[in-house]
Amino acid sequence: MSPLLLASPSPNRRNPNSFSTHPSAGRTHPSRTCPTREEKKMLRHAARRLASRAAAAGSGSMSRRALATAQAPAEAGEDPAFLEAWKKVTTIIEPPQTPMSAMKPRPPTPASIPSKLTVNFVLPYKSEITDKEVDMVMVPATTGLMGILPGHVSTIAELKPGVMSVHEGNDVTKYFVSSGFAFIHANSIADVVAVEAVPLDQIDQSLVQKGLAEFTAKLGSASTDLEKAEAQIGVDVHSALSAALTG
Repeated sequence: MSPLLLASPSPNRRNPNSFSTHPSAGRTHPSRTCPTREEKKMLRHAARRLASRAAAAGSGSMSRRALATAQAPAEAGEDPAFLEAWKKVTTIIEPPQTPMSAMKPRPPTPASIPSKLTVNFVLPYKSEITDKEVDMVMVPATTGLMGILPGHVSTIAELKPGVMSVHEGNDVTKYFVSSGFAFIHANSIADVVAVEAVPLDQIDQSLVQKGLAEFTAKLGSASTDLEKAEAQIGVDVHSALSAALTG
C-alpha cells in the first residue's frame, strides 16, 4: 500500500484545506465551513436568549424567587398595541372586555413568607373552601402525600384518590378526593381542583366494602379493555376509600 494513501485523511473527517468535487459542475471547491442561513438564525436566537438571561441575572432588584412560574403582575394588564389598533378602527365603540377584566387581581408575592396559607378548594358544582387562611394542607399527589405550607415553591401536582386534610391549629378537616390538580403559587396561595370530594366523616364504610367487592368481581369477569379499565378505576377508588377509613 502506498504511504500516500496511509497519510490521506479520512473522507468523513472535516479538513478546512481539503477539496471536494461538485457533482454537477465537475470541478473542485473548498469544503463548506460557513454556517447556513438556518444555523445563523439559531445562533442569533441563542445570543438573544443569553443576553436576556445575563441582564436578568445582573439586575439587583430581581431575586430568584421572582422567576417562579406563578410570579405574575398583581394587576390585570391591558395590551397597549391592541388598544391602539382598536382606536384607529373606531372611536365610538369601547374595546371588548377580556376574561381577565372580570377576575380579581392576584395578590403579589410578599417579601417575606407569611404565617398562613390561603386555600381555595373547588369542585365542578360548588366551591368548598374560598380564600381560607390555614396552617397547612396535605394533598394526595400522584408522586406521594404532599404537604403545602406557606412559602411553598410554585408547583402543579396531579391528585390521585386519597385523603386531603386541611389543618387549622388543632382542627383538621379531612376530605376524600377522587382526582384533580393542586396549583400552588409563589404568593402562598393554593388552589385545589377536584373532580369529586366528600368529607371523610360522611362516608359509609359498609357501602365502601360493598362497592369494592362489586368492582373486584367486575374486574375478574371483564372481557374488553374498556370494561377492564372501568372496573380497575372502581377498584382503585374503593381501595383508597377503605384505606382512608381504616387508616
